[in-house]
Amino acid sequence: MRKLYDCYCPSFVALLGLILLPSLLSAQVEKSVIDRIREEGLQHSQVAAIAHQMTDVSGPRLTNSPGFHRAADWIVKTLQGWGLTKVEKEAWGEFGYGWSAEKTYLAMRSPYYTPLIAYASPWSGSTKGPVSANAFLVEKMDSAWIAEHAAQMKGRVLIARMADSVLRPDFKADATRYSDSALAAIGDTYMLTADMLKSYMPFFKQMFRMQKMIEATGPAAILKAGGLRDGTVEVQGFIGYRKKDQPMAPELTVAKEDYLRVMRLLEEGREVSLELQSDTRLKTDDLQGHNVVGEIPGTDPTLKSELVMLGGHLDSWSSGTGATDNGAGCIVAMEAIRILKTLGLQPKRTIRIALWDGEEQGLLGSFHYVKNHFGDPADMKLKADQAKVSAYYNLDNGSGKIRGIFTQGNEQVAPIFKEWFEPFADLGAKTVTLHSTGSTDHLSFDAVGIPGFQFVQDELDYETRTHHTNMDNYDHLLMNDLKQAATILAAFVYNTAQRAEKLPRKPLPKAEKFLFDDFLP
Repeated sequence: MRKLYDCYCPSFVALLGLILLPSLLSAQVEKSVIDRIREEGLQHSQVAAIAHQMTDVSGPRLTNSPGFHRAADWIVKTLQGWGLTKVEKEAWGEFGYGWSAEKTYLAMRSPYYTPLIAYASPWSGSTKGPVSANAFLVEKMDSAWIAEHAAQMKGRVLIARMADSVLRPDFKADATRYSDSALAAIGDTYMLTADMLKSYMPFFKQMFRMQKMIEATGPAAILKAGGLRDGTVEVQGFIGYRKKDQPMAPELTVAKEDYLRVMRLLEEGREVSLELQSDTRLKTDDLQGHNVVGEIPGTDPTLKSELVMLGGHLDSWSSGTGATDNGAGCIVAMEAIRILKTLGLQPKRTIRIALWDGEEQGLLGSFHYVKNHFGDPADMKLKADQAKVSAYYNLDNGSGKIRGIFTQGNEQVAPIFKEWFEPFADLGAKTVTLHSTGSTDHLSFDAVGIPGFQFVQDELDYETRTHHTNMDNYDHLLMNDLKQAATILAAFVYNTAQRAEKLPRKPLPKAEKFLFDDFLP
């Protein structure tokens, strides 16, 4: 048999060229697009301007709060200005009360004067002006002790004894980046199972009962320890936004060092007088939750009805401006969309950005969006649009650059993602792990069989300093990391929109109630 190259003739070469030319040209065009995305994202970035508006200008973005709506309204106007279509604040269902801190102050007056670091706890009640009262030490958080001492607690500022009252030194660096060996060994992270959540329920129920008993004694205010150290205060609150949880007593979350000082003075039997003001306001005019959505319409006659989605959660806690949690993810998603629009790209599939609310209360915005549009994991009766989503990409682990992606056990997407990371190896992004990560909005999509992915990000000081704390502000954002992340996200979204087929899917999950669906007692 003669070898193929023995059959050379001009007509055969011409025919071969006609067969191969479209794919060769396509590869060249797509590489040129990725190069343009890199140029726009790394050299002409707008992440700093977007970050300033979302954090410094909008303020804290507690779900359904004035700050959340300031940010959401600005995003709607901005996305419309960039030329996106179907841009809106889309209601997903009833959330509950919005809330804002109007004025917060706490100081010790005796045995000497000193200001204390404190923040109003989300959804807590108002002192309605300045208050002076003696502090009272709650020795035991049990119903019998509280009932016995209820009369002494009335009109006092209550502070509970902490079992662990030793402030231990921390010899580890606040901020770290993943080494290559750490990335190679990365496993499942932030995973919370239904059984684990169920095991926590007795604690939650006990906590809620004690909260109500203490509030019923009529205290002037309640102080709560802020958890972290060095003036970094973790401020959060998981009840109060629902109608049945109101009214609540005034509550301030206090820096751990200040809290322990007051506690030690009370343990010694000294009289501690405090002055404070915690003026707060409930937003009761609209109890609906809202996500912000917008689209770049697809252009392919066959594929334009299909979707590629990207996003992060817009809501934050109230003591900072939610820069790293999760302003960063929203900034990156917006910048990725801006890059694609600025370059005038015409994606085959429709690209939809979605910025969620209620994530901090249990992925409420994304879960109800998925339930409204794609199906309920409780019965797995899927809607027609579920089959049209190729992928959802999420970013929600702080300001760190993208180092890879969790495939959530989807083995078939791994080689695709490895190829897509190749142009960004010089930027430190190449890890594709079959492991899963939890605790954020891609889980809502994964629960109904839609490929949902969270990127692996450098840790920086997210867990040690900024996560849910008063330090979560603009200055803890690393702009070069955000530029890198937005550039890679834009490329992944574009590649997904251009594929001949949707991304491969795992087998459909079995029908079961979503992890956070109505989990509060």
